[in-house]
Amino acid sequence: MSDFPASIATLAETIDDVIQQLTAIVDWSKQNNSRIGYFAALYRKVTIQVKKGIEQNFFDDGPRMERLDVIFANRYIHACYQYQTGQSPTRSWICAFDQTERWWPIVLQHLLLGMNAHINLDLGIAAAETVPAEELSGLKGDFDKINQVLASLVGDVQDELAQIWPLLGLMNRYLGNVQTAIINFSMEKARDAAWSFAETLSPLPAAQRQQAIGNKDEAIAAFSRVISHPGWVGALVNKIVRLGERGTTRQRIEILE
Repeated sequence: MSDFPASIATLAETIDDVIQQLTAIVDWSKQNNSRIGYFAALYRKVTIQVKKGIEQNFFDDGPRMERLDVIFANRYIHACYQYQTGQSPTRSWICAFDQTERWWPIVLQHLLLGMNAHINLDLGIAAAETVPAEELSGLKGDFDKINQVLASLVGDVQDELAQIWPLLGLMNRYLGNVQTAIINFSMEKARDAAWSFAETLSPLPAAQRQQAIGNKDEAIAAFSRVISHPGWVGALVNKIVRLGERGTTRQRIEILE
């Protein structure tokens, strides 16, 4: 594989920086047929929607939301850079990135592994770092509004996955509303848990905060193994899906873009 883009080594300072760095990861992934690009493409799409929300005054405090977005995104971008340069990100991200080097996981598994590490671990950390402890409660309203942004993208993602695995199109046609409700519910539950984690971290001194993050990382990494190895029935279904997935890695990334 060609060298990972050096621009990723510098932490983003604005949401435009985030989009540029995610674009660099996506472009590198397409050039190198790397499955890392699946989650990066989806994440860039979400970030663009958040930027639009900030520009359209959807959030109560646009600059604060941009700060949260940047801190949050930097955790993923830096983890990606660490992994590709032989360093060690959090165990949650190692589990997700390790699977990108394997053939059998389906595209949905790659997306779920990325969301598991980023929402279940990184989001709570980012929220706690965005504002002082005494101001955390004031962030809750805008934090919850992200659910609406994510929900607006669920239908698009379902359609994109159906292009990769055509049989999903039939499932979307007959179970679409049910699937959307389940996905939205699961995402909302994950974000609720992330908020609770932020509330736990926020008042802690630095050493205790790092210990709490380490403990959480162990738990999230353990759950990632459930996503990767969902039992023999789940594994059988995933193998059937994987054999039916269309296109090259690059083509799938382009669909998810």
